[in-house]
Amino acid sequence: MEKNRCEWCVGDSLYEAYHDQEWGVPVYDDDTLFEFLILETFQAGLSWITILRKRENFRAAFDNFDYKKIALYQEEKYNALLQDAGIIRNKLKIKATISNAQAFIKIQKEFGSFSKYIWDFVDGRPIKNSRKNNKDLPATTNLSDALSKDLKKRGFKFVGSTVIYAHMQATGMVNDHEIGCFRYHMV
Repeated sequence: MEKNRCEWCVGDSLYEAYHDQEWGVPVYDDDTLFEFLILETFQAGLSWITILRKRENFRAAFDNFDYKKIALYQEEKYNALLQDAGIIRNKLKIKATISNAQAFIKIQKEFGSFSKYIWDFVDGRPIKNSRKNNKDLPATTNLSDALSKDLKKRGFKFVGSTVIYAHMQATGMVNDHEIGCFRYHMV
């Protein structure tokens, strides 16, 4: 029997697997939160499927998304990343990833974990929305506006409200599965 899924992922096996196993599942682990932050940063202006198809290339290029290593990247590593055809070779996004790793560590020191910091914006619990279809999904919300503004104040780059709302959806801070989707009541 075919599963009812959110409209946006139907028809592509990689998209469906991502939707079924990851999208909207609450993430409280700093390593995974940082991985999604990198991926969402590189997704800005591109389609998410493009990033998913390059995800393992990003993992290899960025030391398994290890923010402690990324925070220490020097010019040589930056230049190597610019030559890596397996990732999105955008100078500003690569520089942002390095500075975001540094800002990420500062937040950990201040709050004990990045997870505690970011989940405090939703009182530690996912917001469950009631979306009927893909057209009901907003690009931003007042909450993503506030979180984006705070991250920018703390030195993050490429964290506009749209990027942050996508991050909130991906990491389960908001449940934006369509109400007819089999995942809606599971997360």
